Order: sequence, then structure tokens, then C-alpha cells
Amino acid sequence: MNQKLIFLDIDGTLTEPGKNVPPRSAVEAVRKARGQGHIVVLCSGRNYGMLFPVLEYGFDGLIASAGGYIEFNGQVVYDCPMTPEQQARVLDVFKESGIYRTIGGKNCSYTDEGFKEFLAENAQSQANSELLRWRIQIESELDIHPMSEYDGEPIYGMAFMSRGAERLKKPMQVLKDEFDFCIQDEDACGIVNGELASKAFNKGKAVERLCEFLGIPRTDTIAVGDSMNDLEMLQAAETGVCMANGSPSLQKVADMICPSVTEDGLYSAFETLHLI
Repeated sequence: MNQKLIFLDIDGTLTEPGKNVPPRSAVEAVRKARGQGHIVVLCSGRNYGMLFPVLEYGFDGLIASAGGYIEFNGQVVYDCPMTPEQQARVLDVFKESGIYRTIGGKNCSYTDEGFKEFLAENAQSQANSELLRWRIQIESELDIHPMSEYDGEPIYGMAFMSRGAERLKKPMQVLKDEFDFCIQDEDACGIVNGELASKAFNKGKAVERLCEFLGIPRTDTIAVGDSMNDLEMLQAAETGVCMANGSPSLQKVADMICPSVTEDGLYSAFETLHLI
């Protein structure tokens, strides 16, 4: 088999949402695939600083901030934070619209005051995996600071949550020329969550950039994800794999569906694709 370049989302794919410890089977799958000469790269919406607890399990490179920062074997391949003017527009219009914001710098993330209480109230079950993911991240393992500590450092993107889609109309109108919105399906409680990122990058463009940097054709790429922010990544790769616990919308466009993250899904996918 030709050497494959494999892109792995983290939350809901490599690990359970918001966790930093992959199942033993997933660690073994990555180890065996690299042992066969394949290249395995993390590709996450998390910022660079949030990746460190996962990187210790052994990867060849990383894509952070949904494509805004790319590094391979310690070499920076791409780095594209927002301009100060863009940051100001983004922060102001979301605040004016009453939408909870979590912004990601290179090493730290910051979230609006009151967001933790909002999550505690609305993320009581698996009904909305994104809400649950953020609750776990804020309350336990991941380093997220209150917005009051934000000092203007460059940011790469923003996750947001809103009570209903109506509040998103103004931000989308104001920012549509510069930014892409990845919006998840509205849940049963009317909560809408999503991510905002510069049109200059996304996970799919990151796949293309790293392929070009390494001289690897996209016909030798595989991407594994679980949510709609992985859509472009799966579309850019030759083979797109969605977890069984993933978004129904993403499953429709995936080339393959593997078992869930808690059912050794990554190991199963690697076996099926003859990577191990």
C-alpha cells in the first residue's frame, strides 16, 4: 500500500467529546499505522495550546484552529490569525447580538462570563453533543479563561452558542464577506451552536496545504471526523470517514461510517482501510 496521509479530528473522533485521553484501541491504531509508514496528523478546531495533552500519544503533525495554524514535525507550515480590525468586528457584533462567545488564540481560549452557567443549564445529557463538549472542557480538563482576562492577543476563530437562530442573522450579514459560519443543527431546546473562521482557511484547505507541503497527492489521503466542522476535511480527502456517533448530515456525505469512538471505531476504520 502507498503511504497514506491521515487526518484525525479529536473531539468525538479520537477521544470522547471534551476529553484528552483516547481509548487504548485508538492509541494502538495510530501507533500501528505510523509503524507501517503512514503519516498521522491531528486536525482539530481546538487551538494550539489545547492540543498538547493529546500530542503526547504520538503524531507527525497538527492542524489547529480548524486550519488556521499548521505544524509538521515542529516546522510551522501556515499561521493565519485574524487582523486586529477583524477581531474587533467579530467580538462586537456577537456581543451586541447576545450570543455566547468562546474565542481561541494560539495558546489560550477565552469564554464569556455566564457561559458556564448556560452550559450547566442546557447540557445535562447527550441531547446536544456540542453543548456537552464545551461543558466538559470548561469545567474540567481544558484551559479556558474568562473573557475578562482577554488582553487582545491574535485570535484564529470563535465558537458560539445562541438561544435560537434569529440572533445569528446580524452577525452573519455583517461578517459574511470575510468569514465562514459552520452551524450545527438546532437542538430540541432551540439552542444553536457553531464556529466562525476566516474564509482564508478551513480544515479542507488545511488538507490541501499539508499535501502540497509534503508533496503527497490527495489520492493518498484519509480523513476521519464526526461533526459538520469536519465537512470540508472529509470532502478534501480521498476517503472521508464519519464516526457512528457523528452528525447525521456528515454521515450522508462520508465514504464510510465506522463504529463510535466508545466502540473502538478508529481502530475498526484503520483495519477496514488496511492501514494496520
